[in-house]
Amino acid sequence: MTPFVKAFFDEGTFTVSYVVREPHGKACAIIDSVLDFDHASGRTDTRSADKIIAYVQEEGLNVEWILESHVHADHLSAAPYIQDKVGGKIGIGDHITVVQDTFGKVFNEGTEFQRDGSQFDALFKEGDSFMIGQMRGDVLHTPGHTPACLTYVIGDAAFVGDTLFMPDFGTARCDFPGGSSTTLYQSIQKILALPDETRIFVGHDYKAPGRDEYAWETTVGEQKALNIHVGAGKSIEDFVSMRDARDATLAMPRLILPSLQVNMRAGQMPPADEQGNVFLKLPVNKL
Repeated sequence: MTPFVKAFFDEGTFTVSYVVREPHGKACAIIDSVLDFDHASGRTDTRSADKIIAYVQEEGLNVEWILESHVHADHLSAAPYIQDKVGGKIGIGDHITVVQDTFGKVFNEGTEFQRDGSQFDALFKEGDSFMIGQMRGDVLHTPGHTPACLTYVIGDAAFVGDTLFMPDFGTARCDFPGGSSTTLYQSIQKILALPDETRIFVGHDYKAPGRDEYAWETTVGEQKALNIHVGAGKSIEDFVSMRDARDATLAMPRLILPSLQVNMRAGQMPPADEQGNVFLKLPVNKL
């Protein structure tokens, strides 16, 4: 089955969100939505999510799933806002509990913060499947960037989150807590074992050197042949050496601290105080 895929690119965070719909029906899933956040003022905005909602409503679609490929460190999720407007169940990988335990400690969340994934409607593990109308989705656990990363294979399309980028840009960083370049290489082999014609939809694009346009769709065959980090049969030893050296030069994402606090809660803000005010923490020397 070949699902219809509509992409929404957020240039502020270089994130690609997707609406994946049945080719001959109205059921759909939304993958990796964005809640706009101005770090300087601490204000949120829903313009990116509203574009997705408008598309869903104009097309008369039935949102069955709002899927997260992982706990994003570079943008806030709009999942609960979208759920409130158009419905759908929020899903993520079952290793979210590892991420919640790690960052629950970083942000000193205390015992009131549940670390069991209960903030989400569904927790997926390797080999699980789910339905979008008459269209089946299958789950690959593809950790390495984070412990909870998933790839959603829906018909002939694979949504890989941050695991792979476009072939001319390579692969995701592995230096966040719980990340591993060795594990990422092994996860990528799962994706590259899919049929060559499988369409791959990436979670971000940053315009590789020499490319003037943003891009987010490629294929397994193209990744195997051309990916600058893992293509053409590059060995795990070479990949790990390259990835670890590269990661040591990278700065932390601009929105990592607000993003993690919100996204580990399925897109919900931390609980408000007695006056109804919401606060995000800024841990010092923790990351």
